[in-house]
Order: sequence, then structure tokens, then C-alpha cells
Amino acid sequence: MSSQDFATTTAEPASSYLIPDIAVPPSRLLMGPGPSETHASVLAALARPTVGHLDPFFLQLMNEVQEMLRQVFQTQNRLTLAVSGTGSAGMETCLVNLISPGDRVVIGVNGVFGGRMKEVARRAGADVLAIERPFGEVFSLEEVEQAIKHHSPKLVGLVHAETSTGARQPLDGFARVVREAGALLVVDCVTSLGGCEIPIDTWEIDAAYSGTQKCLSCPPGLAPVTFGPRAMEVLNARKSPVQSWYLDMGLVSNYWAESSRAYHHTAPINMNYALHEALRLVLQEGLEQRFQRHNLNHQALRNGLEAIGIEFAVRAECRLPMLNAVKIPAGVDDGAFRSRLLREFGIEIGAGLGPMKGVTWRIGLMGETARPKNVLLFLAAAEQCLIGQGYRLNPGASIAAANDVYLKSRGA
Repeated sequence: MSSQDFATTTAEPASSYLIPDIAVPPSRLLMGPGPSETHASVLAALARPTVGHLDPFFLQLMNEVQEMLRQVFQTQNRLTLAVSGTGSAGMETCLVNLISPGDRVVIGVNGVFGGRMKEVARRAGADVLAIERPFGEVFSLEEVEQAIKHHSPKLVGLVHAETSTGARQPLDGFARVVREAGALLVVDCVTSLGGCEIPIDTWEIDAAYSGTQKCLSCPPGLAPVTFGPRAMEVLNARKSPVQSWYLDMGLVSNYWAESSRAYHHTAPINMNYALHEALRLVLQEGLEQRFQRHNLNHQALRNGLEAIGIEFAVRAECRLPMLNAVKIPAGVDDGAFRSRLLREFGIEIGAGLGPMKGVTWRIGLMGETARPKNVLLFLAAAEQCLIGQGYRLNPGASIAAANDVYLKSRGA
């Protein structure tokens, strides 16, 4: 048999292969715990031409991303960059670089992500003391101080914005008791960065991590991190290798450092384009104005929900403005409510996690999502879905209450 005959008998015609249609996602209004809505210019940035990870254009863009991240973190920390990975990669980065096997650490667990921080620390070989509060509550300074006295830790980890519960952990003044014990304060601000106050230098936080898909309104895929001088001392004094090669800041920082640019891994080029644009928009708006916008829309949502009898799951003094955990009214089917919201109105909200599963809804107002049009649309849709399940309310009451907040903010 000739080679031509063999090719004829063995090759399948191109038409026999199943080629899927172009993947076109549905249009959704993202009002869950993340990701959030993305500005059109950020999405457009993703489609710009890809260059090499050592191209002069990209290296300059990395410099600008670092400088903008410092401004958003409100820090002068030189080691401030975007880790290639989601917010959980930021968590691992901070913990595995600062923990050596056998180190004592204290982790605050009052939600799913505090529990995750504890598990990452355990896997890094730490001797972990977990202090616990019920989901939706926060830690007092005295509780943290007592744990430090009992365990003498090298590191204390707290979640500033617990995404699973909607609780905001107070942090102002916590660094004092941590530093007096010679420990480092590491903070999870995945959900809070860019949405509410988290001044790294003023609060003397030694290391912090976040994610791009929350209040920065960038698609998921990068994790901003920052390490202060005391954390750098610990990094530089390590005797054992960092548990993760990929997240080893001693190696990654050499790639981000303008003076070295030592190859470590191929960075997600286009994701960094998107983060650059997202950070530019944050700073163009201004941090204080952005914080005020999140608070205003939170107040409008709160008043609207309370007007139809829906209560918040977290005390007013420790609620997150960008992640609103509310109690599901008695008699309302959780899954059916969220399913109808998504199916008929294209609105996604989050279910509860852990002990709050089936008890709460998590309504996100992060970044681009925190707009009056989205609050008002959600309230109108929620009223319909609630009435459809027999829940009794005064139609339009939530919208009127929210509009009252907006009108007062304009002096009307």
C-alpha cells in the first residue's frame, strides 16, 4: 500500500469532528460575593495584544501596577505586587513565606476564610492556636491579646472582611499588642481592598493580601499582596526553603524588581493589563469617593430591605458595606428565590456558607456593582420573587426607601 493509499484510508474527514459553537456567556448582574461587575475598559484591556513577559512594555506596566497597588493599599512597602493566582494564592503567599515549620501562630476563625487561613498555616507546619467566634461576630482586642499571651506566636492572622459572613473585623490598634509580643500581623483584605478603609501603614499591618475580583472590579486571576519591613526581615532571615516554589517571594520579587527582572514564571500578561486599567479607574475615582460610594449604596440597600422586613445577619457596627449578609425570611425557599432571580432577572446573589447556609443570602455591592441602578433593580426583582412565594410586603416599599437615601444624599 502506498503512503497516499494509507492516508486516504486512515484520515477522517474534517466534518466528522465535533467543533463546539463559540462560547458566549449569558449576561448577568453580579451581586454575589464575587466576582463583581467589570468595567468595559477593563474587559477591553484583556483583549489587547499579548507581549512577552520580559518585553520592555510589560516590564514598565509591572512598575505602574506596583505603584498603583501601593496607593490602593495606602502603603510605602516596596514588596507590593500582584501574585499570579486568585485571592487564595495571596493567602498562601503571605503565610508560607512568613511561617517556617514549628512556628507558633494565632489565627482568628469567625468564618470560612479564617478557617482556610488556619488550614494553610497548619499545612505550612505551624503550631496553630485558633481563636474562634461564631460566624458573623468579630474579635475584641482583649481576645487577641489573651491568645498572644497564651501562645507567644510569631504571627497573628485575622480576616478584615469575612466574605462568608459579611462581618468587618476592627483592626485599628491591634498591631500594638501584636508588635509588643514580637509577632507579625497578617490580614486578609480580599473583599475590602478598594471598597473600605484598610490603611496598611497607618494600622501597622505587616503583610496583607487581596484579590482582583472583588472591589477592584477586575476578573479573577491575580492576588495583590504587600509585605512591610518587619515581614521582610522575617523573609530574609529564613533558614528553611519556602514551602511553595511558585509563591516564594524571594524568587517572585526578583522578577518584579526593576533592578533584576530575573525570570521566575510567565506572568499572566493580559490579566495584568486588566488590573492596570482597574487600578487606574480606582485612583481616578479617588479612594475616599469610592469608599463613600460603597457606603451610600449599602445604606440604600439596607433601608430598602428593612422596609420589607428583611433583617441583616451582622450587627450594624461591624457590617461590611460591600458584602451584605441578610437573614432569609421564614417560609421563603432559599434555592427557589435565588434561582428565579437568576433565571428571570439575570441577577446572581450568594448563598450562605457553613452554619449560615440556608439561613442567609449574601448580596454583593463591590466595585462597579455598587451603583444605584443595580440596587434599585435588585430590590424590584426581590420584591417580585418574595411575593411569588407568598411573602407579604407593601409593593414598592423597598424601592421608595432606597430612593429616599439617594435623594437625601443629593440634598433633595
